[in-house]
Amino acid sequence: MPAIRRVSLGTAVMAGVLVFTSSPSAWADFVPGGKGNGSETQEQGGNEGDKLTSTAGAIVYDRSKNGSGESVGPVTSTTTWTPPACYYAPKYTPEQLEKYLTPIWEAGSTGYEWDAEQRAKYVEGKPYKDFNKEQAGKGFWWDSYVTQGREGDPAALNCTKPYFWVATNEAPPADIPEAVTPEMLAQLAYAEIRVPSTKMDLAPANTTKVNLPTWAWLDAAKFKPVSVTASVPLLQISATTTATPVSVKIEPGTADAQTYPASGVCPLNGDRIGEPYAKGKAGKTPPCGVKYLRSSGDDTFPLRATVTWEIHWTGTNSPGGDLAPGTFGATQNVVVQEIQAVNR
Repeated sequence: MPAIRRVSLGTAVMAGVLVFTSSPSAWADFVPGGKGNGSETQEQGGNEGDKLTSTAGAIVYDRSKNGSGESVGPVTSTTTWTPPACYYAPKYTPEQLEKYLTPIWEAGSTGYEWDAEQRAKYVEGKPYKDFNKEQAGKGFWWDSYVTQGREGDPAALNCTKPYFWVATNEAPPADIPEAVTPEMLAQLAYAEIRVPSTKMDLAPANTTKVNLPTWAWLDAAKFKPVSVTASVPLLQISATTTATPVSVKIEPGTADAQTYPASGVCPLNGDRIGEPYAKGKAGKTPPCGVKYLRSSGDDTFPLRATVTWEIHWTGTNSPGGDLAPGTFGATQNVVVQEIQAVNR
């Protein structure tokens, strides 16, 4: 029976998902909220001390150091790279796979031929015997999962291999590139990163004047590194993906404007981007800002500020490396008025 057909069957017979609790030998079957099937992401939230965590299949996410608040959002890769839409990870013990598959075979809804093939493969020793019960406690049956939010993505159908056995402390088969590893966890954690929206502090605030340099800066306390850790307790592997702000690009919302610097890209300088305006700086050029060359009239100019975040990961037995940079921005309306002069 093709794996894609197997996925559809899961909606009728829910799979038990393995979850790590208080110790490596403590397990529980659960179907969080009654949602999801054997190849869909299933989530359950929880608190461990001060850590906010949630599980997605065999993966546990720790988001306690992620961005928070109403204005946060996911970064967009600056390249065509995207995190995996599906992956393989541990799902069943021998007894749990038997408990899941046996009712399907007994129902006969999948057809005699396919049922016979499955029994031969997992029960009759071609190649597995009695669901590998002799190996209980020495490994797990792996299956596919779909990354949350990617259920309708065609790439989510790339993980079509049937259940396969992986012994403890052994690597999954080399011909399965979607098998979970620390680097894979880092990529999945990338999709969970949330960063704050980019509303610049401006001086003058709200309303500025034609040909008057407007200073722009970002609150350093708000724009600091954020991170998400993804782990598979069953395998004792984890990875932490960290996003660090490095620059902000200013787009004035009109061609009739001049940015500071000319590129419009303001780099991170120490612990801040840009520089707050203060008395005595009126005659100086702002290190980060904009000068509008015409009035916005009865309207406003949509100034957009986009922060670029460098993304780096570290993981179990690995120094990690860089992932694709990400961006996240926001637009704010700026009123630009003509300076009125009176001749007497």
